Amino acid sequence: MRDTFLFDLDGTLLPMDFDKFMELYFYNLGVHFNGKIDPRLLAKYIMAATNQMVLVKNNQTNEEKFMKYFGSLIDGDIDVFRSQFDIFYDTLFENVKPSTYQNEAMIKSVKVLKEKGYKVVIATNPLFPIKANYHRIRWAGLNKDDFEYISSFEGNQYTKPHLEFYHEVLNSINKKPEECYMVGNDVFDDLPAKKIGLETYLITDCLINSKNIPIDTNHQGEYDDFYQFVSELKPINTTK
Repeated sequence: MRDTFLFDLDGTLLPMDFDKFMELYFYNLGVHFNGKIDPRLLAKYIMAATNQMVLVKNNQTNEEKFMKYFGSLIDGDIDVFRSQFDIFYDTLFENVKPSTYQNEAMIKSVKVLKEKGYKVVIATNPLFPIKANYHRIRWAGLNKDDFEYISSFEGNQYTKPHLEFYHEVLNSINKKPEECYMVGNDVFDDLPAKKIGLETYLITDCLINSKNIPIDTNHQGEYDDFYQFVSELKPINTTK
């Protein structure tokens, strides 16, 4: 029986204007690192290190892979940059919040699922540190304690769309694919979960299909449609 929901975060639980998010994110990073590195170089190096992190599959965490490559690009002490990134997420990252908004249907959906006994976890693409994920969960009108597991930059070794990422999440929560749903808004990143047996729900309000690939999903709909979907699910027998 499917008793667990894996949720993407950006564009799913947290609606957003993606272009505005990236604009504010890199602008505020540039302000934070002012005097240490040119903002344009910083953005270039972050994107290059992120791309490398996504491609490399080894036994290192995403954070370790990112920092190793980023450190090879910068002219400076990687430990200093690592510390400054950490401070950024406690300070100026909050300035990115205006690019996002809350959706009552998704807030209620999480509440309904928990009331019915379903497990809910966050399977966001682990490109951000856990504290950045906590902030974005809060921006969405939710609480990090609502979720039994949250993927993260420092806690995961793989990224979307790699199937290894989904296996990694399932292993972490001790679940099989046939016991889970994957809910997301990115055709390329989220729907591959269907290939290993998860039942997928594509949220279309903030739909991303940048590669214009055919959509292969079990369900799709807007936020309100998803709320109706979970409202009609039978409660889980939590006594077992």
